[in-house]
Amino acid sequence: MRDRQEQGAKPVGMFEVILTRRKRFGWRWQVCDQSGRIFADGFERTRPAAKYHGERALFFLLSQAHLPNRSAASSED
Repeated sequence: MRDRQEQGAKPVGMFEVILTRRKRFGWRWQVCDQSGRIFADGFERTRPAAKYHGERALFFLLSQAHLPNRSAASSED
C-alpha cells in the first residue's frame, strides 16, 4: 500500500448503487460514493431494469477509472 501512495496513486473509494421506489413512477437508481456524491442516476419502470441500469453505470464508471486519458490508452494498442 505504501508503494502505491508513493507513486501517486489515489486511494480507491467505495461506490454503491441505490434503488428507491417512486410512487406511480417506478424505480430511481443512483450510483453514489461514500460522501453521497451522485455520479449517475436514472428512472426505470421496473426494479430489475433499475438494478440492471444502476449496475451497468457502476461498471462503466469503474472501467473508466483506470484510464486517465482515453487517447493515451488507445495509442498504446
